[in-house]
Amino acid sequence: MSAPAANLKINGDRLWDSLMEMAKIGPGVAGGNNRQTVTDEDGEGRALFADWCKAAGMSMGVDTMGNMFARREGTDPEALPVYVGSHLDTQPTGGKYDGVLGVLGGLEVIRTMNDLGIKTKHPIVVTNWTNEEGTRFAPAMLASGVFAGMHTQDWAYDREDHDGKKFGDELARIGWKGDEEVGARKMHAMFELHIEQGPILEIEGKEVGVVTHGQGLSWTQVTIVGKDSHTGSTPMPMRRNAGLGMARVLEKVNEIALSHAPHAVGAAGHIDVFPNSRNVIPGKVVFTVDLRSPDLAVIEVMEARLAAAVKDICDEMELGYEMEKVGGFDPVTFDEGCVTAVRNAAERLGYSHMNLISGAGHDACWINKVAPTAMVMCPCVDGLSHNEAEDISKEWATAGTDVLLHAVVETAEIVE
Repeated sequence: MSAPAANLKINGDRLWDSLMEMAKIGPGVAGGNNRQTVTDEDGEGRALFADWCKAAGMSMGVDTMGNMFARREGTDPEALPVYVGSHLDTQPTGGKYDGVLGVLGGLEVIRTMNDLGIKTKHPIVVTNWTNEEGTRFAPAMLASGVFAGMHTQDWAYDREDHDGKKFGDELARIGWKGDEEVGARKMHAMFELHIEQGPILEIEGKEVGVVTHGQGLSWTQVTIVGKDSHTGSTPMPMRRNAGLGMARVLEKVNEIALSHAPHAVGAAGHIDVFPNSRNVIPGKVVFTVDLRSPDLAVIEVMEARLAAAVKDICDEMELGYEMEKVGGFDPVTFDEGCVTAVRNAAERLGYSHMNLISGAGHDACWINKVAPTAMVMCPCVDGLSHNEAEDISKEWATAGTDVLLHAVVETAEIVE
């Protein structure tokens, strides 16, 4: 394969304008976005993306999980496509770039190729994966997980949100339940551009992250049951305080993660307390413990220690409990050839770069199981993400997308 010329670059202003235009859909309350999966806002964002893809001359396919596939044809009808993309859904208080940069960066790759009349042997497909965030319907990376055969579609359709609405019903309601069989597509390779969601690139002064591995993840939903009672009139020795039980478990989670420093992490981000009244001792709590490490053996040890801690604490406090693993994936080693294409692109373009282990889960982690895959990362200010204050610079977005362009075009094989 011949490498693209070093002067091949995307239109950074056009990319940035597209990011800002998409950010108008599902605005947050503090400058970010609330465009949660399979909401009306998600449907509106999908429609805008589809319009842009049509204008760029691509055909659109949608599978039964709502994954969107915008295709630019190659010169060889038998060649498998090179996929590129990420996700358009956001956290309830999400930023304008998490996931969105990867989708619109993929679109900018196509627009640049159109501008310059570049043809490739392999088709190129820009993808929007459904429900990457997992905040409304757990687990994260739900649709790419079904695509890769990690979940069944029926199981995914039955996932319920906080209001008891099912994923499959909501996907149909917003009109983005396609008719294409999920997982039927075959890939030559896939590339995903994403903001780092961490501080390392900014601290190191690097413009591009070459992602070699992804941390493994384990989500365990813990339910602790005590007894609702009055906070003022219930004697301390007679309380069965589910909230206190949770607090003690979370202290152990922190202790467990710290014992496997520096790469292991652990916390609980989703917490529901019942009845959640100021003057009622909690009789029930439901929370999800998030444990991560690039070492599968460490994850398994942490899971076992969590289970033992929940049992010991609840037995001592006379509390009931249940534990259910609601999400997770093993640590990921990305394809050496695709990683090399990313690294070579950064070097060819003269961008400062370094190897990274992704601390967050991404759709690429699942797709890596069925096709050669790699990721490109750009810095984000203070490493902040999943927050409306999430921020990147136009220059960072442009550099990451330039690298994406080169890696994708080289892998798809330029036709002279």
